[in-house]
Amino acid sequence: MRVLILGGTTEASELARLLAADPRFETTLSLAGRTSKPRPQPVRTRTGGFGGPDGLAAWLQQEAIEAVVDATHPYADQISSNAVTACKQLAIPLATIMRPAWQPLPGDTWLTVASAEAAAEALGSQPRRVFLSLGRLELGAFARSPQHRYVARMIEAPEGVVLPRDIKLIFDRGPFDEPAEATLLKDEKIDVVVSKNSGGAATYPKIAATRKLGIPVVMIARPHKWHGHTVEKAEGAMMWLEQRLAHRAIPVSARGV
Repeated sequence: MRVLILGGTTEASELARLLAADPRFETTLSLAGRTSKPRPQPVRTRTGGFGGPDGLAAWLQQEAIEAVVDATHPYADQISSNAVTACKQLAIPLATIMRPAWQPLPGDTWLTVASAEAAAEALGSQPRRVFLSLGRLELGAFARSPQHRYVARMIEAPEGVVLPRDIKLIFDRGPFDEPAEATLLKDEKIDVVVSKNSGGAATYPKIAATRKLGIPVVMIARPHKWHGHTVEKAEGAMMWLEQRLAHRAIPVSARGV
């Protein structure tokens, strides 16, 4: 079975490893290209956009893809919408890994907002020391609030983004554990963290560290994400693919069609 994984997440890499070890599947992992040096993957990898839903549909048809797994980030709503449209057009089965969102626990102080722009406004007029746990494309929203001192961590330098006047960039690649996150927040004297509600375990230690240190979080809510059949983890997507494979192997007459 020829499978496309729309990736860029921990779950996408986990699913790629599972499929690479199974000769029943021929897999392509697609990355958006936000990072110039992504981690090596054990399956065929392509980088860059498809050109909207029509471009994705054309690529799926050209590559004779038989199933698609959307394992993109919870905030990658546009590619998810394109996947739903393209797969519906071609009647290709689509599964979406929907990572559960984080929920506040006792000791958490969260203010939920709708966007990076709303988060910048929510920081207020008084100068604060802010840790931005965001992608590089969202950093520009904070340039309009230059009274704060910002710290942002990323894999590589942002390009094409107007950055806040007072920002310190830390270049590093996770995962990071809770003690390391707590040390970073204390060393940088952070007053408030701005984060997306990414869900999952990979980036949760920073949220656990804010709880321990009593640091408030401005949490950017998830956008609506179009989806196919939903699963929570890579293992669930693997089971779904195996079911699609078994269904394909059943003769039409045996299905009662």
